[in-house]
Amino acid sequence: MPEGHTIHRLARDQTKVLVGRSVSASSPQGRFADGARMLDGRVLTRIKPYGKHLFYVFDGLSEQLHVHLGLYGKFREGPLPAPEPRGALRLRLRTDEIYADLRGPTACELLTGPEVRAVLDRLGPDPLRAGEDGEAAWARLSRSRMAIGALLMDQTVIAGIGNVYRAELLFRAGISPFRPGREITRAEWDGMWVDLQVIIRAGARAGRIVTTRPEDRSRRTGRVTAEDAYYVYRRHDLPCRLCGTPIRTEVMVGRNLFWCPVDQGR
Repeated sequence: MPEGHTIHRLARDQTKVLVGRSVSASSPQGRFADGARMLDGRVLTRIKPYGKHLFYVFDGLSEQLHVHLGLYGKFREGPLPAPEPRGALRLRLRTDEIYADLRGPTACELLTGPEVRAVLDRLGPDPLRAGEDGEAAWARLSRSRMAIGALLMDQTVIAGIGNVYRAELLFRAGISPFRPGREITRAEWDGMWVDLQVIIRAGARAGRIVTTRPEDRSRRTGRVTAEDAYYVYRRHDLPCRLCGTPIRTEVMVGRNLFWCPVDQGR
């Protein structure tokens, strides 16, 4: 599932080519045919990312297009002419110059203002949004008996965090994923929040996640390779970059968790 940095980068890229333009909308698959008819011919005025959600605002329409890519959703954009629609193409947006095809999303729907607010009210703070200080996330996790590794995957605690950032953030903080949220100190949380903003903003700029520091990579100069991008994520049984202990893994809240049993001792 795309994490928050991917969604914000997608919104930024689509804003450049779609916002301010009249958009033709269609649903070749048919599952969003009524919604596409309401969007067709309108000017797209804004794209608002929040966590793993996208909201599209159209001129003269009170409803907003809500998209959640989920595990299998994907946008593909390109210059006209657009290819012949095939398969489960939920939504095609088209300007005079480009097309944007949406396939396989968890959500593609029109929501009223109160419905949009209800979605946002269920989400925790988004570390990529200006002005977010993490206070709401701290208020929830500091009272919870749940493991911090599970809390970080809960979108009602923090919006936009996925499996990669969970594993890497906890390693960089030296915190066991099994510690209850209420045992995290305020100083630890403040440091985690600042670090999260640093690594997720870097991911949004680069279009990829790199969480390792130069001194901890096999190559300290040049482009960071896939093998050097992470400290623990998908490095099961490989030596920890700091202490050499084999990285461990187990399932937590339905996803493979990765951690170093020494640097993040239980």
